[in-house]
Amino acid sequence: MHILKKTLLATAALALVSVGTANAASDGKRGMDGQLNILYWQAASILNPYLSGGTKDINAASMILEPLAYYDETGAMVPALAEEIPTPENGGVSDDLTSVTWKLKKGVTWSDGTPFTAKDVVFSAKYCMDPTGGCNASSNFSDVDSVEAIDDNTVKITFSVAKPFPYGPFVGTTAPIIQEAQFKDCLGAKAPTCTAANFGPIGTGPFTVTEFKANDVVVYAANDKYREEGKPAFATAVFKGGGEAAAAARSVLETGEFDYAWNLQVEPEILAQMAAAGKGTVVTSFGTSVERLMVQATNVDPALGDKRGTIEGGVHPFLNDPAVREALSRAIDRQVLVDAGYGKAGQVTCNVLPAPAVYVSTANDDCKVQDVDKANKLLDDAGWAKGSDGIRAKDGVRLSILYQTSTNGVRQGTQALIKQMWAAIGVETELKNISASVFFGGDQSSPDTFQKFFADIEMYTNNFDGTDPEKYMGSWTCKNIPSPANQWIGNNMPRYCNAEYDALVAEMGKTASIEKRAALAMKMNDMLMQARAMIPLIHRGNVSAHSNTLLGVRMNSWDSELWNVQDWTRAK
Repeated sequence: MHILKKTLLATAALALVSVGTANAASDGKRGMDGQLNILYWQAASILNPYLSGGTKDINAASMILEPLAYYDETGAMVPALAEEIPTPENGGVSDDLTSVTWKLKKGVTWSDGTPFTAKDVVFSAKYCMDPTGGCNASSNFSDVDSVEAIDDNTVKITFSVAKPFPYGPFVGTTAPIIQEAQFKDCLGAKAPTCTAANFGPIGTGPFTVTEFKANDVVVYAANDKYREEGKPAFATAVFKGGGEAAAAARSVLETGEFDYAWNLQVEPEILAQMAAAGKGTVVTSFGTSVERLMVQATNVDPALGDKRGTIEGGVHPFLNDPAVREALSRAIDRQVLVDAGYGKAGQVTCNVLPAPAVYVSTANDDCKVQDVDKANKLLDDAGWAKGSDGIRAKDGVRLSILYQTSTNGVRQGTQALIKQMWAAIGVETELKNISASVFFGGDQSSPDTFQKFFADIEMYTNNFDGTDPEKYMGSWTCKNIPSPANQWIGNNMPRYCNAEYDALVAEMGKTASIEKRAALAMKMNDMLMQARAMIPLIHRGNVSAHSNTLLGVRMNSWDSELWNVQDWTRAK
């Protein structure tokens, strides 16, 4: 038991300090501050985070749906729908580490006025654990054997193995509680068909949905059933989506049209010029976000039909060659990408797991220095010869890459630079950018989502909530590969499948020592990096901006940036 305590305390201590304004609790009446205007240049496409891996969808939903506990801006767990965080000391975690018991806050109601009970928690687990439902947060429920309601205000989660970190289920905004009454007919394969529920979930959070237009706007009203008196301070909120990052920054920093703008992937000198107008403040925090290239392992030839982009469709015609993958990585000058697009809000990284510090491997640091000569030699030795047009080929297969990402000025700048770098080693690159609302959307009918990944290379940023990487590293197990069988939901975009890797994930799930957990996490990171299942580029700081009249923002890289929106107020 003392080992678990040590693990939890050490994990909490690993949190990175974020920068933001101090908390400002409401001392007035609910709704007294009028309307809150939020701009995410990636529009929300769904309000059920279990059916989307897009940060913008998860954050938009976090204003309505709540988990049992959040991660705060330091990475520490804080109760939401729970009375307290279960620990061995308070009896919430069993001595054998196979169960965790949560005490729920009493008197909480859903926004429709019905009671929130332990049965809703049990149902939420059933919903996500259904193997045919394609739940995006399935890794949160690894090794869960049962979830049972002891009484209306007590939930016991039992694991099939000892879990030294038992806080996967229902901690963080990626795994909230949904109402059984609303979603009871939406289990399994029916989950994506429940449009009314997915677009307008009933929640326990500070706001309710009054209007939802997919890929455009969400309009909220203060939840008059919210349990905290006087909160939220805003009567209404608008979560506007679309456009691009520079326009979003301008709307807060220069025009003052919006109160909050998220994910300002804008050239640093331009942000500084905007901030000089004096209407808003840029806030930054470093967590675990990495801008990376996902390297397709499967064949994406459209002629394969339903097998396109799946394990069943076969391996990629040239990216299955380790020499090609390594050459693509070595040809990239990551410092140039940081300087051009991120400035102080970016750092070169060679890992997909860049933080907390105890988990950071140094085994891949040779990627920090561009080596075009070695990249060319790798391709020469592997038999990829340059043709008369300068493009390499082998056995009739050309090194011609379709490289996709979301529409964003910095990302298109990064694409252009990498295209030039790859041209220097004889690789042809076609650039494609897709509207963020589509790319990160949950529309299974679209061929352009980042989960379908019908391209050779795709680029985006991902991270994990909290400071423990167990479920994040579990994203790249074989079972998490998106496919038609799981509604194209899953986080293993490169289609990486390795039994040895899966075994390490399972071992971490039953390892208590923080030192041993760190060693396992680093080993998994190194396997992914050395297989070039993905090519990390930049450890990104989260950069957003808020109006100088908006108080209470606590910039959070470990959970939703809107995690404490109930505490936001307007300066008088």
